[in-house]
Amino acid sequence: MSTRSLVLIALFTAIIVVLGLIPPIMVGFFPVAIQVQSLGVILAGVVLGARGGTLSVLLLLALVAIGLPVLSGGRGGLAVFVGPTAGYLVGFLPQAFATGWVANSVVARGLKGWKLLGGLFLAGVVGVVINHVLGVTWLSIAAGLNFSDAVIGNLIFVPGDLAKAALAAYAGQLVVTNLGTRSRV
Repeated sequence: MSTRSLVLIALFTAIIVVLGLIPPIMVGFFPVAIQVQSLGVILAGVVLGARGGTLSVLLLLALVAIGLPVLSGGRGGLAVFVGPTAGYLVGFLPQAFATGWVANSVVARGLKGWKLLGGLFLAGVVGVVINHVLGVTWLSIAAGLNFSDAVIGNLIFVPGDLAKAALAAYAGQLVVTNLGTRSRV
């Protein structure tokens, strides 16, 4: 792996960490907070592709596992991998991969303008859906919620996550338009 690739992977891990510094907003009765950190995961997949985005998130998860407080709300350590939000956290990995894989396909087609933006938005949405499925499934198990209640409670996060996918698509379009496929790792 080239030095350039390693730097980009570390850079996007740092972006994910910095977005985690923005304080989360708790939503009443639901044990999951609204946070911006997942925007970094979508960005990593859209900009770096499947391989680079996945490696960025893997590095983040390693930092969490060794106890660094790099998650939203200053959390870290092995305990977060078994808490009610663990499905969303572990879901970052397949989210980054799927987002990157779809984004790679979109970029490889040579799409331009609105088609590129729409394709990258679709990539972000695919990742969001995967993350929500894993997050809600684990949440219902860990918090002892009925699955349908967990799904209904999760709906509050959908508009924000679609906005994150749109922001990441726009940023990805700017990168692809200005750098071409050189941003891929």
